[in-house]
Amino acid sequence: MAYTALRKMRQMNQEEFGKDLGPMEPYRYGGETLGSDLKSAALRFLHDRCEDLRFDPEIEAEEEETCTWKGTSIAPGQIPYNMQMDIDRLCLERELEHFIDSGIAEDAYTVYYCYLEMFFGRYGKSKKMVELLSEFEANGSSLLLKHRDHYSHSVYVFALGLAIYETNEPFRRAFKTFYGFDPDTEDEKTDHLAACFFLEYWGLTSLFHDIGYPFELPFEQVMSYYEVNHKTRGENSLFIGYRNVDVLTKIDSETAKQFEKLYGRSFHSVTELLSYDIARKLGKAYGFTEGYLMNVLEKKPREPEKFGYFMDHAFFSAARLYVELADTFRGDLTKAHVDALSAILLHNSLYKFSIAFYKDQPRTKPTLKMDLHPLAYLLMLCDELQCWDRTAYGRNSRTELQPMAVLFDFSGNSIHATYLFDEDEKGKITAYEKEYAAWKKNPDPEKKPRLKAYSSMAGKDPDFQKDIERIVDTSLIPLSVECGLAPASRENKHIYLSVSNFLHIHDFSVALNARYSYEGKEDKVSTEQLESEFEALSLEYKLSNINQVKSFSRYLNVIHCFYTDRPVLFDMLREFTPEQINLFGPLEHERWIREHQSMGWRCDDTYEHVKVPRGVNRKAYKKMLREQMRCHALAMDGNPTSEEIRAHYFALPESEREKDWKPFNSMLKLIRKFDGLRIYLLDD
Repeated sequence: MAYTALRKMRQMNQEEFGKDLGPMEPYRYGGETLGSDLKSAALRFLHDRCEDLRFDPEIEAEEEETCTWKGTSIAPGQIPYNMQMDIDRLCLERELEHFIDSGIAEDAYTVYYCYLEMFFGRYGKSKKMVELLSEFEANGSSLLLKHRDHYSHSVYVFALGLAIYETNEPFRRAFKTFYGFDPDTEDEKTDHLAACFFLEYWGLTSLFHDIGYPFELPFEQVMSYYEVNHKTRGENSLFIGYRNVDVLTKIDSETAKQFEKLYGRSFHSVTELLSYDIARKLGKAYGFTEGYLMNVLEKKPREPEKFGYFMDHAFFSAARLYVELADTFRGDLTKAHVDALSAILLHNSLYKFSIAFYKDQPRTKPTLKMDLHPLAYLLMLCDELQCWDRTAYGRNSRTELQPMAVLFDFSGNSIHATYLFDEDEKGKITAYEKEYAAWKKNPDPEKKPRLKAYSSMAGKDPDFQKDIERIVDTSLIPLSVECGLAPASRENKHIYLSVSNFLHIHDFSVALNARYSYEGKEDKVSTEQLESEFEALSLEYKLSNINQVKSFSRYLNVIHCFYTDRPVLFDMLREFTPEQINLFGPLEHERWIREHQSMGWRCDDTYEHVKVPRGVNRKAYKKMLREQMRCHALAMDGNPTSEEIRAHYFALPESEREKDWKPFNSMLKLIRKFDGLRIYLLDD
């Protein structure tokens, strides 16, 4: 059992109540499920390798001494602290599974949410950093010639890295050696510590490596508009550069003291810090100095003409993430935080064109080896591999043939990727092959036909794999790539009429959480109070509200309604009727049942019949027992069908069903406290 605190509580409950109540450990992809595909490998890493993630032995000792729990479930003090940490990890495992199944941005959102809650302490402080990336792309990228999603892309990159760590022994050895973990020990505790360390800093590297795109997009928009008349970028191009970059890169005095402790020298800017860090790691192997790199980084945002008239989003990703890290951690910043920043800085053009010069012929610089900078190595590899299932925003990107899915096999310390293209696009492939055959009779390098990305993967001269092998050393992770055709499947995409930006998912969830507490008193509560109450919940219960919000598009579709944050000429929904609730009530009940099953809850009402100690609040005590047992009288065991769950819903007493739907009308009033989001009725 990989969730040790859950097991410990289960044993305590069995001793106390004389029967096996729970909590149960949901079995997904751990233990004997040794699949070598992306989903199995990534989830097995979280399930098995990350045992005791974020556990605190000092808090555990204090709990045993004081007989008082420090963990939060639906309220503070209900469960042991380490049990809460286990449940948090289970949340991340579940949300990553949902994302790998669907690939949609809304499921990427909850993976980000889990990571920020677990490793930054609170999502609310950093939400704009990740939400605005998606908003910039969705609203501004259609103006570009070429641009594809980077929000879901980053979560796929995250999952790829977990799968590679799980399945590739040479990379695990390189990572452990680099960070001071004994790679030869057979001690499981050391292996778990290394895996937990990897999860934190790989998550930081992968999930935030593209947050600088909002700085690159305006540059590309100007270029795209200028190039409408088929002018190519160059010395006659109109372009923009950035000034006053120091506001992003300067290091405050308090943080400077921490870096001086870590490195024994002072730094005044992030460019100084990262020039030093990268030169220390790669300078000898690639023959450059700290001063050379500092000069390059100073020019990158200000003089794009020196870099082929391109703006490097990686520079801004590292600088923007530094601001977030300094604000969150201050004196607790580590060298590993800096490693994540330098990996992000390297991943785009800096390494390729200013350090390795990877397109030079003949090649004079080596490919990047994993032992020099494991996080940078893995980010470059996964960033290149992740080219499937990416929403195309740019005008040209929308017409290109891109892989819609991929099948990975990570067995044998290698990577075999089969990229799948939509078989309905076979006409484009046939046309390309005819055009290529005609070109071969009279080849002109300037007119060579291409069908991106198909021609680079499966064409006559595929260079997709060759490009990766020119960037990173694959001798210890042999790579092979092939292509195939398959029917498109969108059954997991959950595409409905309702649409909103991510800035409102959190607000909607806050209002949803408060629907029971302020029924009839909606006008008397502030948004600050609502947000404070939401923040007091554990990650599990926050996600429950968020996932219910994500399901609302489906529910509203059933009752011919939709939500949006755009002004529309439709009547606003003021109140749900009993008839409407009878349509979406069973759907919400099924979501609730499946959610509880996925988190190890079982059907049992023992907590309702336990004798309550004298002087203790009866209701609060029973709720605490319920959270410790992870049993609920309305849950279902086994693997019920949708029809069985629907029957279970209608078998509930009317008072129970009414208790669930009436507060939704309170929610309609509460969401109007937040700007933008409203629910509307479709015309009959």
